Amino acid sequence: MAKKNLGDMSFLDHLEELRWLLVKSSAAVIVMAFLTYFVSDFLFDTIIFGPTRPSFITYRAFCELSHYLNFGESICIDELPFIIQNTQMEGQVNMFVWMCILAGFILSFPYILWQIWSFISPALYEKERKNAKLFIFISSLLFFSGVLFGYFVVIPMSVNFVATFTVSDVVKNQFTLDSYIGMVKTSVIAGGLFFELPIVIYFLTKLGIVTPSFLRKYRRYAVVIVLIVAAIVTPPDVVSQTIVAIPMLIIFELSVIISSIVYKRKIRNEQRS
Repeated sequence: MAKKNLGDMSFLDHLEELRWLLVKSSAAVIVMAFLTYFVSDFLFDTIIFGPTRPSFITYRAFCELSHYLNFGESICIDELPFIIQNTQMEGQVNMFVWMCILAGFILSFPYILWQIWSFISPALYEKERKNAKLFIFISSLLFFSGVLFGYFVVIPMSVNFVATFTVSDVVKNQFTLDSYIGMVKTSVIAGGLFFELPIVIYFLTKLGIVTPSFLRKYRRYAVVIVLIVAAIVTPPDVVSQTIVAIPMLIIFELSVIISSIVYKRKIRNEQRS
């Protein structure tokens, strides 16, 4: 059935479009989650539990950076003194299912974006609709960059911090499977969504909800929040905190620049009309 124009659609028509968006997106996630079953050994042994090993690529890169900066072995990681244990009968089954779903969501994200674009496109101008491929590409690139940032930076630093922090030699670290998997899910999804900030700011500026002056006014608060987050998820050293904070600050500054460009174009179009 041909898609109706925005002006011809009733409230129920919009709900029907939204329903199909959710159905198609959920189906894509399920299909991709099912496909990850065939590479589950690689998914769990190499990817998910990779940051629990001292040989993980991020730890080796930090050690090389430490030598390059003449810090010696200060940020080299030789061991991670902890074990991960399952304390629930269905714990590993639940973990398997939910991590496959998470992988399915990440892999199907470009398709979900396409569905979202199809849903909002009737409200856009013809010129804006032609930018669909560019929108999908940039949004997907930002999301995957955020996921990689969460996986290769946030997770290893968090694991290293909690593994080496101790209040006494009497206490041994034995983390539950749920707590570790929860940290992995939070880190990659939060990273992916945070890197979507420029896209969100773009649309909020077009709608007039956010302005460049507003973002500049509260820039110092954003910087403080970023530094606090970096301090929480990293070991207590300046190098690690800087590595986490700089990409987040770059994303925020990029959002300010995008907001400024969109706002100036909006003012010019209003003056012409």
